[in-house]
Amino acid sequence: MESQFEGEVIRAGPLEVWLNEDLVLANGRPLSLSVREQGVLAALASRTDRIVSRDKLFELVWNTPRSPHNRSADVYVHKLRGKLETALPQWRFIHTHVGFGYRFSAESESALTRV
Repeated sequence: MESQFEGEVIRAGPLEVWLNEDLVLANGRPLSLSVREQGVLAALASRTDRIVSRDKLFELVWNTPRSPHNRSADVYVHKLRGKLETALPQWRFIHTHVGFGYRFSAESESALTRV
């Protein structure tokens, strides 16, 4: 399923990100995320199918430039992935582009395993 941006809600497969309400639903159930995890998810989901660099992600979520050795964005992406995969094990949402950054795109496991 392709994600869609509808006003203040981003829907991607069984995931809903309510941007102005700090609410994330997985199959209709609230997902418990920290403020930073919600920020990372909102920043990526609002740029569906586009690669977001670590520097840009840091600026969007922390509202400051990233220092060269700061890995906070990577840490929060890792935490967020774990929570999303626990809540929706048949789906992958955050994809790494080595050397570039991260991309948000809802992909079901069946789509990922096709050859």
